[in-house]
Amino acid sequence: MPNSPSDPPRRISMRRRGPLLVDGPVEVELEDGTTVSSDRFRVALCTCHRSRRYPWCDTSHRDRA
Repeated sequence: MPNSPSDPPRRISMRRRGPLLVDGPVEVELEDGTTVSSDRFRVALCTCHRSRRYPWCDTSHRDRA
């Protein structure tokens, strides 16, 4: 998803003990080089690595919060 100079910057919201909320659509490049994408208007990216749907958050962080 190339960005043009006229595109507004992506907004990322940080939550304590929670996911990163990113205004979508987004493409995420994983450590192994694969790319996953979502066309949703907002996505939650897992920061705790407990999600069964990683990199997408499935609220597994709530079990230990």
